[in-house]
Amino acid sequence: MQIKQLEKILKENEYPGRGIVAGLSADGKYAVSAYWTMGRSAGSRNRVFVAESENGSEVVRTKAFDPSLIAGDPSLIIYAAVRQLGSQTIVTNGDQTDTIYDGLKAGQTFEQSLRSRKYEHDAPNFTPRISSLLNVKDGKFDYAISILKSDNGNGDNTLRFTYTYDNPLKGQGRFIHTYMGNGNPLPSFEGEPELVELKGSIDEFADMLWSSLNEDNKVSLFVRYIDIATGKFEERIINKNK
Repeated sequence: MQIKQLEKILKENEYPGRGIVAGLSADGKYAVSAYWTMGRSAGSRNRVFVAESENGSEVVRTKAFDPSLIAGDPSLIIYAAVRQLGSQTIVTNGDQTDTIYDGLKAGQTFEQSLRSRKYEHDAPNFTPRISSLLNVKDGKFDYAISILKSDNGNGDNTLRFTYTYDNPLKGQGRFIHTYMGNGNPLPSFEGEPELVELKGSIDEFADMLWSSLNEDNKVSLFVRYIDIATGKFEERIINKNK
């Protein structure tokens, strides 16, 4: 598989939708995690990322920027996007973050915990649920990525794919997103997560992502660099709504 430039992929797609990136920094010191939201409707654009403390651990949530504009089912746009469970970092595009968190606590695997879930209930788009799990422990790092999607627009069937990466290579990551591009209905992501180059400091990486996302449709960005030697992390959150 040819390694791709993430900046180029994003600049050439006005609406990849929500996206997740996971991988290993170029210097091999950091587990890299990124997630962003995009939106076409006023409701989808009416969001911000907020980091909060919960039971001694940080949770990154999506919240309404203007609560008066909330309409329809808020569970599709308001959820915990990032949770921490010991050495594991869960990042998803929906409330399946909590499903994975509860499943792992109960002794289930990442894949098992998602068996109870399906794509989002937003026909006719049937937006895929994309999720990642990064594990940094004892100086080692591995990660997994999942997508739950309809069967080529058939809402009666759910396709579930999990990809595991046991020995990440320096400067390489995987990128998965909800849509292949703009459209009505929106076309779901196809294929396995894309192999992309990871480079730069956390600020350089965050700036590259934010500047590459479509100006009209981007909403919020989260980036976390986890020190593999210590498990400590630093992160950046950028919100278009301020």
